[in-house]
Amino acid sequence: MFEHFWHRTWTRLGKHVDGPLLLITGLIMLTGLTTVYSATYDANNRLLAQSMNMLVGLFAMWVVAQFPPQKLMGFGVPLYVVGVILLVFVFLFGVKVNGARRWLSIGFTRIQPSEVLKIAVPLMLAWYFHKHEAMLKLRHYVVACLLLLVPFALIAKQPDLGTAILVGAGGFYVIFFAGLPWQVIFGLLAAAAAAAPFAWTMLHDYQRKRILTLIDPTSDPLGAGYHIIQSSIAIGSGGTFGKGWLEGTQTHLEFIPERHTDFIFAVFSEERGLLGNSILVLLYFLLVARGLMIAANASTLFSRVMAGSVALSLFTYVFVNMGMVSGILPVVGVPLPFMSYGGTALVTLSIGIGILMSIQTHRMLVRK
Repeated sequence: MFEHFWHRTWTRLGKHVDGPLLLITGLIMLTGLTTVYSATYDANNRLLAQSMNMLVGLFAMWVVAQFPPQKLMGFGVPLYVVGVILLVFVFLFGVKVNGARRWLSIGFTRIQPSEVLKIAVPLMLAWYFHKHEAMLKLRHYVVACLLLLVPFALIAKQPDLGTAILVGAGGFYVIFFAGLPWQVIFGLLAAAAAAAPFAWTMLHDYQRKRILTLIDPTSDPLGAGYHIIQSSIAIGSGGTFGKGWLEGTQTHLEFIPERHTDFIFAVFSEERGLLGNSILVLLYFLLVARGLMIAANASTLFSRVMAGSVALSLFTYVFVNMGMVSGILPVVGVPLPFMSYGGTALVTLSIGIGILMSIQTHRMLVRK
């Protein structure tokens, strides 16, 4: 009787959990925990706080997975509208920290509305394309681009280029999977190239300096180039097999800046080497591949474009973070998924995995 009760309870709890997604995500989380501990144990151990963040993220993942895609689709419009309104409030009344106006004070705490848009924008666009699925025309793609442009511009204006890139990428992937013609894609690329000189003048001084420093970090080794130089030294010094856990000199002599957040990949590379990096990249590859597989098997347009957007957004996170840490992309504030310390991004990413689980486990129940 007791065993039967536990079997029924466990079955009910795991009914809408996708095993492969949970396994891969869990392995990356455990890897992240050990790396966060190594990066912070000699200064301010954040292991317990990050463990709590991960538990909250796993709970959010499970809760979202319980909702069928039809219900998730209903959150798109209200989340988008509320998110954009909050971004306008940030623009008008936001708290300025280190030259950036990204936070909104609500008395007892501060919130960063741009995080909401990482989920709200793809949900909104997926809902929009699903609604017009039977008669998709060029004007629908134009409207979708405008819906994407509004939050992207407001976030970039804060300025928060890293979050703007992630929101823009998540929205673009929805438009792409909805069937955006290749002629339009090539046209947009040509327009972006033509607008590049104008966009350069719109960048802030520190943003232009980051791009120029990418070409030659040694031009400002103690300033804008410091992050790239130190992280590159850490990655290179790891060699094939790494220096070993807790043995990274660049890490523990505090040469690596933001070593437990955006630059945690440099810590991991120094300690685990090329072999560890290869395994980590493989785990991320499997995570993205599983997401794309779920998208390919989805029952509706909404599920297909939403799953595709979540999967490729994860790829964007990984590519941008590893690219900036290794010196092939400019430094922007993009965390490494399920590895970097922090609660907000981790919960947002966990919600994305929960959406994938919902689409996969409710696949046979979804009706067009």
